[in-house]
Amino acid sequence: MFDDRSYSALRVAASGLAARQTAIANNIANIETPGYRARKVKFEEALKGAMDNGESPSGVKPSVLTSLEPTRLNGNNVNLDEETLSHVDTTMRYSLALRALDGRYSLLREAIKGA
Repeated sequence: MFDDRSYSALRVAASGLAARQTAIANNIANIETPGYRARKVKFEEALKGAMDNGESPSGVKPSVLTSLEPTRLNGNNVNLDEETLSHVDTTMRYSLALRALDGRYSLLREAIKGA
């Protein structure tokens, strides 16, 4: 139950989305910090590649990259509009992943109860 591909993919997705939420929070917190470069978290392509190639998704780790977007005069490149939209999107995806994981756990609870 806990080592099947869909469960592993959901865990990786939840982990990647949580890392993205952290990066977004750090980006927003540093919006006025001179020289700060926004961080971006990528994992979807690696997860899709693992699933498409029949590999275990559990080996996929999120990667944190520094944004190459143009900077303002102070060297900072955080875009509040982009971060806000990314936050909303990531929150919705994270909520969906957690609901799917909860559904998996519900099945396990029912199987243990014998209902």
